[in-house]
Amino acid sequence: MNAIAAPASPFPIEATPSEAQDAIRDEFAFFGDWSERYQYLIDLGRKLPDLPDEWKTEANRLHGCQSMVWIVVEGDADRLDFHAISDSAIVSGLIYLALRVYSGRSAAQIAATDANYIADIGLAKHLSPTRSNGLAALLGFIREQARQRL
Repeated sequence: MNAIAAPASPFPIEATPSEAQDAIRDEFAFFGDWSERYQYLIDLGRKLPDLPDEWKTEANRLHGCQSMVWIVVEGDADRLDFHAISDSAIVSGLIYLALRVYSGRSAAQIAATDANYIADIGLAKHLSPTRSNGLAALLGFIREQARQRL
């Protein structure tokens, strides 16, 4: 896998996980209803760089999601970069938000950061059970990768 160049990552955007969560809250507060927020999620998902086909393997697949999700982690305790994509537009948007908070951060920052933005923007109430399970699997994977490197 090391011979394959990682796609350019837009993350981190903000300096800290806390600033990323604040920005997410502010952006979602701008929209009046959930149809607009879902469209915004889809638009965010389109910003994710695609993964090389060689990375879209069973070994890199995130289990616990109804959609196909592939995730690859690079780095060490000082900086972990996550590369991920889904075959679902909304799930790709959820991935974008998670990577915005966690990717490009130290293992200690990741392990110490709860994903409060999910409840704060009302996302938890507006996801189907299968998408909620998938989001929990994604966040669990990210946090576990950080804990393993502490």
